[in-house]
Amino acid sequence: QVQLVESGGGLVQAGGSLRLSCVASGRTLRVYSMGWFRQAPGKEREFVAAISWSGSSTYYADSVKGRFTISRDNAKNTVYLQMNSLKPEDTAVYYCAASGLIGGSPLTRELSYDYWGQGTQVTVSS
Repeated sequence: QVQLVESGGGLVQAGGSLRLSCVASGRTLRVYSMGWFRQAPGKEREFVAAISWSGSSTYYADSVKGRFTISRDNAKNTVYLQMNSLKPEDTAVYYCAASGLIGGSPLTRELSYDYWGQGTQVTVSS
């Protein structure tokens, strides 16, 4: 069993930056690939970024490519999402999730993930 807790959300102006963190407890993150998803009001949850268990592969949604960076520190059992050049359309609740998959394109799909955090709100004002 893995418990995930996100932090780092908040209110930021368009063009600003935020760094989200996701800390795991219960089991080491080393054996899981990790992902970030988001859900805006009235919309379905969507994929944002993922990183393989080894950290050697990363995956991004087209809408965030070049602006967001996912990384992990297995020694700290933590995954990060650095978000730069934020836009109002990035406003959403952001969730981290853990998957038993080693890597690959299935990490872009919600059903590939076994554990989810409670989410952290990100609001970008125009």
